[in-house]
Amino acid sequence: MGAPAEIRAVEAPAPVHVLIVDDDSLLRESLEQNLIDAGFRVTGFSNGPDVLAHFASTTPDRAGRGDLILLDWKMPEMNGIEVLKQLRDRKLDVPVVFLTVLSDQIYEEAALLGGAVDFVEKSRSFAILRRRIELILDRQDPSETRSGGAPGGAVEVGPLELDPGTSRALWRGERVDLTLTEFKIVHHLAERAGTDIRYREIYDLVHGEGFIAGAGDDGYRSNVRTFIKRIRQKFRDVDADFAAIETYTGFGYRWASRGGQDKPGDG
Repeated sequence: MGAPAEIRAVEAPAPVHVLIVDDDSLLRESLEQNLIDAGFRVTGFSNGPDVLAHFASTTPDRAGRGDLILLDWKMPEMNGIEVLKQLRDRKLDVPVVFLTVLSDQIYEEAALLGGAVDFVEKSRSFAILRRRIELILDRQDPSETRSGGAPGGAVEVGPLELDPGTSRALWRGERVDLTLTEFKIVHHLAERAGTDIRYREIYDLVHGEGFIAGAGDDGYRSNVRTFIKRIRQKFRDVDADFAAIETYTGFGYRWASRGGQDKPGDG
């Protein structure tokens, strides 16, 4: 009779750590409980300075600092957009979702241009918010496979080089500092260079199918325009003549098949 098989314990993955920053204690506590019941680890903060202090005092690993932040906009002492700016100034790339009663497009655009990954109204149900969190964290996971919607292989189109393994983008040999979401959009456009890509297709790539943001049935268009505007600016910071993202007015965008340098429209 052979030796008994060795039994090894399989360590369960750590729960996703969500940080909630909101001065409304009742809403914060209710949301905390819903997230805990759904299997998340949660830490709550009543103001911006406290969450910034948390990041200053924790180790760089995400298990300690948090995997995602749900951030209120209107808070005393320091509002949400100021908190976001300080996080990005400190090179902290933890995904930030604004959870707010401010539904005007101007706030959504400011949040996305500031580096947030999503903007969700507080009136949305918890089921929708949970789905948003899951989709965001799925696309932040470097272990994603192509079948799961993550970028496929390396891409080279004209002066553009993309490496999905490191989410690194180079333009004329210089690094373009894209977020993971921005990299995913650029990869999708460049992989299909010369093909017109609909607003809705880009929106679904970022947010998941079936979710609508912004005002009206076509609110997703302004959301996509904001992402493209931010991406274009990052490339222009490297090359003032960048014009590879072309606008197909009323339809969407395309990546120029040769990394074109014609002057773009910003629609």
